[in-house]
Amino acid sequence: MDYLPLFADISQKPVLVVGGGDVAARKISLLRRAGAEVRVAAQSLGEEVHPLFESGAVQWVAKQFSPALLDDVWLVIAATDDSALNAQVSAHATARRVLANVVDDQPQCSFIFPSIVDRSPLVVAISSSGTAPVLARLLREKIEALLPQNLGQMASLAGEWRDKVKARFHKMSLRRRYWEKAFNGRFASEVAAGNIVGAEAVLAEQLDAPDDNQGEIILVGAGPGDAGLLTLRGLQVMQQADVVLYDHLVSDEILELVRRDADLICVGKRAGAHSVPQEETNRLLVKLALEGKRVVRLKGGDPFIFGRGGEELQAAAEAGIPFQVVPGITAAAGATAYAGIPLTHRDYAQSTLFITGHCRPGGDGIDWPSLARARQTLAIYMGTVKAGEISQQLIAYGRDAQTPVAVISRGTRQDQQVLTGTLAELEQLAQHAPTPALLVIGEVVNLHAQLAWFQHSAQPSDRASAVVNLA
Repeated sequence: MDYLPLFADISQKPVLVVGGGDVAARKISLLRRAGAEVRVAAQSLGEEVHPLFESGAVQWVAKQFSPALLDDVWLVIAATDDSALNAQVSAHATARRVLANVVDDQPQCSFIFPSIVDRSPLVVAISSSGTAPVLARLLREKIEALLPQNLGQMASLAGEWRDKVKARFHKMSLRRRYWEKAFNGRFASEVAAGNIVGAEAVLAEQLDAPDDNQGEIILVGAGPGDAGLLTLRGLQVMQQADVVLYDHLVSDEILELVRRDADLICVGKRAGAHSVPQEETNRLLVKLALEGKRVVRLKGGDPFIFGRGGEELQAAAEAGIPFQVVPGITAAAGATAYAGIPLTHRDYAQSTLFITGHCRPGGDGIDWPSLARARQTLAIYMGTVKAGEISQQLIAYGRDAQTPVAVISRGTRQDQQVLTGTLAELEQLAQHAPTPALLVIGEVVNLHAQLAWFQHSAQPSDRASAVVNLA
């Protein structure tokens, strides 16, 4: 270990920055966040630093560096483009046992700035000891993605409750168990939901009944397939799950991101082959949560858009089980974007309708006259089986038979396929499309030829080449 990692309290303590340009401004910003009394020595102040001086946020103590400026400071940062001056600052600081940082000159530094993940009061610092700062920054970005923004608020609340917990549990092992349960359970979920009153109520409940084992259900939208489209919140929740109930539409790449020791249960449904009835899924969700488990219900796309997520949470609410929802990118938004088909465009469509082609038996009929209006985009989920009827009805109610259409199969995935044609050809296109597939009807489809950017697509004339043999 080349450097001893320390967290220094510099609040209201003098720190000298030599230099007044952009680099100095970045260091000043960091120092001010830590509450330091910032003093600046520079010939002139740049456009970022000068307003700070005018407002009294920093002190402009000298136009030239002199060793005497180091006499009562805790740290000094040399941030000029004059290497000789920077070396002089470092040498004088070392002689006075003042810690010095020379920007981008690691041998001249007695301390270095790490890459920081700030969830104050929780702070994570990453350092490569000055050897590979870009690598440290990349690692910071990965950690940023994994750590929820509400961790700081969680830590602050824990600090406020520390004495109460210590008074209730005299043994350190019991206190540790209490906080492990809080940080991995409903307390963390309530903070994530912005319910601070509820979060403190959970802490109080666990003080009175530490053995109470209340589970929860978290409904997560996995997006249309590409693991890169999973939200950060969705990833964080999946990493904390005890058990995950998932659909067939959730890609293998996304399932690989689930916590390794979580139980995976497939409750997926496919047209004509329902592996698990919806009522059984609801019952299983409730049963697992009542056992005290954190249950993640992972659904393709967005759980509230043709995903029956509302029904599942109604079952949770009726059973008195806490729940939360993590939205996902729905297929109509994700698949069309990857196919280069904007859902709206001022020249072609001023509205978009999301429709399911799989209606509930005995439900309300489809309002075909409304759907057949021109200058709107129809995005139809689960419509391949009824593509022929959809085409016939839309044409019968006035939509032009030559209206452009697209069938996007396995949208956003590496084997995505896009077949385009006309409304009159929709049934034929759908017959050649692997599932899951999204039907898109409207003039915006014409933009596919110009805006397609992801993988490959195919026109009716070369449909055969678009079919990927997955055997």
